[in-house]
Amino acid sequence: MRRHLAAVIAAVAAALALCACGSSSPRAGGGHGVGSASLVLDFTPNAIHVGIYAALAHHFDTRNGIDLHVQVPGASTDAISELEAGRVDFAILDIHDLAIAREKHAPIVGILPIVQSPLAAVIAGPSIHSPRQLDHKTVGVTGDPSDNAVLDSIVSGSGGDPATIRKIDIGYNAVADLLSGRVQAATAFWNDEGVTLQRKRPGFHVFRVEDYGAPSYPELVVCTTARSLREDPARARALVRTLTEGYDFAIDHPAAGAHELEHQVSGLDPSLVSAELPGEIKAFTGPGHRFGVFNMALLARWARWEARFGIVKQIPDVHAMFHPVGGTSPGNPPQ
Repeated sequence: MRRHLAAVIAAVAAALALCACGSSSPRAGGGHGVGSASLVLDFTPNAIHVGIYAALAHHFDTRNGIDLHVQVPGASTDAISELEAGRVDFAILDIHDLAIAREKHAPIVGILPIVQSPLAAVIAGPSIHSPRQLDHKTVGVTGDPSDNAVLDSIVSGSGGDPATIRKIDIGYNAVADLLSGRVQAATAFWNDEGVTLQRKRPGFHVFRVEDYGAPSYPELVVCTTARSLREDPARARALVRTLTEGYDFAIDHPAAGAHELEHQVSGLDPSLVSAELPGEIKAFTGPGHRFGVFNMALLARWARWEARFGIVKQIPDVHAMFHPVGGTSPGNPPQ
């Protein structure tokens, strides 16, 4: 997965799941039911999931005929394996993990983008005003397959030479290592570590990958198996409608969405949610300022970028990989 959760997450995952999941008992709703649906998050609940929890709070799931159960991943959760084994119905995956899984012939397809722009970035100390200044500097990476691609793309896109950079594996300690000066920069998420660093010590520079030549790809995508989509398209449509209504509500009413997220998920820092949400609200919408729309032209550019920077060996077939069920179809059946 894009983020391997720290061991401590496993200890709290069960507690989070109790307050983060949809009710297991029927709730008031209308329409023809298509049963329950399980959705595994990409990470512990945070501001990026505001639309999911808004949907649960307003019972958009039961109104659309499903009883949605949200699952919080643990340290050993492999969402792709869970999907393939049929133990879960849907999962939020990082787009790079989806591409890698597809190259390994996993029959997983994306049906709904959660965000319309990359969350990946390189965050540098106050003295670094351009990524090209990272030549011959020490930069921390997590070890995820996409890290080198993001770093190389940003540095080369600014006129620098990524081959001169000294990369060290720092895991997910970007905030601590940047604050301590152990590294001059690190790969991280602008909506997470970027916001945290600015709150702790203003002055850090965030270089977003789409500002240096990468296409504006959707970082997080709701996925399912091709078989599940063929055999039960009604459930997929119900889920897409549910999440779309939830995110539309959060986009229009961010303060209320934040309140509903914090009410259902214990332990969140409301001030951090409030700091992260404004930037994420902008990332939720794409073509026509709508949530949940795949831009196939941009995805074709992303696929070429994905192969060019070595995340996958072959250019992904976006028409087979992405199959929107609530809007315009890219044309091919899921494979």
